[in-house]
Amino acid sequence: MSMITATTWVPRGFASTFPKKYDVDEHELARISKLAKLKLDDAKEDFESAQNEEEDRIVEDGSETETSKVNIKQSHGDVDDDLREYDLDHYDSDVVDEDGEAMAMFGNTKSLAYHESNAEDPYITLQENEDEDEEREELQILATDNLVVAAKVEDEVAHIEIYVYEDEADNLYVHHDIMLPAIPLCVEWLDIPVGKSPTGQTLDQSSKGNFLAVGTFDPDIEIWDLDTVDCMYPNAILGQGGEQNKTESDPGKKKKKRKKSKKANDEYHVDAVLALAANRNHRTLLASSSADKTIKLWDLNTTKCAKSYTYHTDKVCSIAWHSKQTTVLLSGSYDRTAAAADMRAPDAKVPRWGVESDVEMVRWDPHDSNYFYVTTENGVIHYHDARTAPSTPEASSPVWKLQAHDEPISSFDINPTIPGFLATGSFDKEVKLWNVQASGPSMVVSRNLDVGKVFSTTFAPDPEVGFRLAVAGSRGAVQIWDTSTNAAIRRAFADRVAPMEGEVEERLIAVDEDSSDSEVEGGVEPGGEDAQMDSDVDSMDNT
Repeated sequence: MSMITATTWVPRGFASTFPKKYDVDEHELARISKLAKLKLDDAKEDFESAQNEEEDRIVEDGSETETSKVNIKQSHGDVDDDLREYDLDHYDSDVVDEDGEAMAMFGNTKSLAYHESNAEDPYITLQENEDEDEEREELQILATDNLVVAAKVEDEVAHIEIYVYEDEADNLYVHHDIMLPAIPLCVEWLDIPVGKSPTGQTLDQSSKGNFLAVGTFDPDIEIWDLDTVDCMYPNAILGQGGEQNKTESDPGKKKKKRKKSKKANDEYHVDAVLALAANRNHRTLLASSSADKTIKLWDLNTTKCAKSYTYHTDKVCSIAWHSKQTTVLLSGSYDRTAAAADMRAPDAKVPRWGVESDVEMVRWDPHDSNYFYVTTENGVIHYHDARTAPSTPEASSPVWKLQAHDEPISSFDINPTIPGFLATGSFDKEVKLWNVQASGPSMVVSRNLDVGKVFSTTFAPDPEVGFRLAVAGSRGAVQIWDTSTNAAIRRAFADRVAPMEGEVEERLIAVDEDSSDSEVEGGVEPGGEDAQMDSDVDSMDNT
């Protein structure tokens, strides 16, 4: 089983030319030790809680007797006797011979030659610096490269894959990956460094970074440094896990026993994180929405929740910041409404627009900020004017609406550099490209790109690669579609496409299958893998 739930692009110029290897110094070792201890403590608490619940249930049922208790203790004693036979407490101790001397694994080592450095050893022909130079060259990211980040689940292992996309070379490959504790549901790129800073130090608005916020089925939000390879733990955690870490690292604070309550509160999420949105104008602000029906605003300086909002009555699945009114956040919910709220006025009445079914995604129009899009579970796109809010959600009247797919529109994006160019993806496995003009929208092309059910369609952020579309879905593969090589797109956007001589072959770039272990020999039968993942997709929808 393999699927990609979300993707995002990193603009050119933000990734480090030579990403650094993860260095575990004393400070970092202490940090990850505390994080590991917290996870271990949580696991122990869960285990003890489960044991206590089981014992209470048995006592209430009246099925446990003193005899059974004795039998349980006796069985534990038998297990201890069996293990004592192997003397596991001393399994790694050195064996002592008859004279009382410790016996090493390699005995006669006195005659071995020893060199203080590898440079003096005549048998070592490949020096250390040559290895380092070669590894450094393999990790190099050029200024003309884009990064594509994918949230992936493969064989029940959740991780983030960071791809390098070389447009001129038609090349896409996995640069490195990051292991995650739970299935990822959303990702958001951050252009400012977060976490691991000295206490009390504030982030400079001019600071430049290459970080990623990840929302999962767990209620915590993890923030990772994309310029560090082989990271073990996130730079910061937004949520209860982060608060526990701060309490553990401060000896002056009394540690409180963690209570896993599902009751929504103003400090952290208590259910899956469904959407993330970074404020590009106020760069230290990150918004998140959750299955706990709340929207939270995080201060990346302190990694704490600055404010919590509860104006939706069901799971909030999508959010987006306004590009000009920089404190206005658009949100969509399973309560079948979209709302545009000013985060500075939490008590003000929030304008709401109603739709015919559960909201899938919401987006502001980047080319006319007075309008926004809403996509729904019924496969419909609604285009609304934010200046004409209805008196009630039921009285909503869109500028236009379109039945784009027969199944849920699970992915949607607006080209940031080409006005009127939209992409939609659906559970019907089709990716459709649209041209929106004054007269309304019209479909330009529809393709099945062999990614299964489409979970993500995202346009590249840079003008040089403005026509590139990253597509991913239930088959666990990323495809980069150069839409400018499609004849219908070239006709629809003729004034924006660079002229090409001769016959143009459509470009579709994917990871070389020879270097991928994701598929077994013989490939996957059409629909076979998707059928295995239907239950997983349904469980994500019911989060």
